[in-house]
Amino acid sequence: MKTLITILIFTFYSYAIEIKQMPIEFSQNRIDLTKQYIKNSYGLDVKNINIIPKIIVIHHTACDDLKDSFNRLNPEILLTDRKDITNAGNLNVSAQFLVDFDGTIYSLMPETYMARHVIGLNLSSIGIENVGGNKKALTLEQLKANIELVKYLKEKYKTIEYLIGHYEYQNFDKHPLFLEKNANYRTIKHDPSAEFMENLRDNFPDLKSN
Repeated sequence: MKTLITILIFTFYSYAIEIKQMPIEFSQNRIDLTKQYIKNSYGLDVKNINIIPKIIVIHHTACDDLKDSFNRLNPEILLTDRKDITNAGNLNVSAQFLVDFDGTIYSLMPETYMARHVIGLNLSSIGIENVGGNKKALTLEQLKANIELVKYLKEKYKTIEYLIGHYEYQNFDKHPLFLEKNANYRTIKHDPSAEFMENLRDNFPDLKSN
């Protein structure tokens, strides 16, 4: 795993949030792969990979270790064991944030760069991955960190309207924000869990789920 480079303290209104930097590989190649993904999946030719965040999508990594979780997201090219999503392009999966069991928040990439983390909604969403979900359940510390991270993002990006779990993405299938052209490209997701999302949503009654 890469050495942590820096720790940033972000202060918004009456609270502060600590976010550690642990960047994934993000060369021009990953930018080009992202543009190609946008063209193939969404039918859009874009000059850059910037997004306007409107949705926050919560995930778990299904890896019960921070290093293993990071290593799944770090490469620019999709790993060979992801045959279920290979047809949509070689861009590896990623997310803007990763939260460890102890609640430590890591920034993996620029918040307003598009990450590949949810079918159809990547161009309008910020992804938060949580370590765990395989044999280890997500923790109370992770829930608290997700609450603080959503608060931070909600205050920073006034365009954010929705908060969903990854398992809920297909509820947006007919929504204007859902851009996937291939009607057959859908995968069944269960992360993070309905209980985790219910506890998270209790803190954000103004954010919609669909």
